[in-house]
Amino acid sequence: MPLYAFIGRDGARGAELRREHRPAHLKRLEDLARAGKIPHAGPLLDEAGKPTGSLILFEALDLASARRFAAADPYVREGVFASHEVLETRVVFPT
Repeated sequence: MPLYAFIGRDGARGAELRREHRPAHLKRLEDLARAGKIPHAGPLLDEAGKPTGSLILFEALDLASARRFAAADPYVREGVFASHEVLETRVVFPT
């Protein structure tokens, strides 16, 4: 199954809103995580080590489904992210 990168960049109120919506964001990822379809998920950090966004690598059937999944994420819906994108990836390492 293809692997997708969901990259979200926090808005001006990202840190404040992140705390409020984190439980719903994590709950949304639980089913994929239990199925072993998320090899990596975590915050993007600035030079001071503070979250400035998120990177989630996950499996989905196709790009359209991956984008729908990302668009329904609480961090997107509730304005934690000022912007987000979903890109298909190709694993070349490890072989």
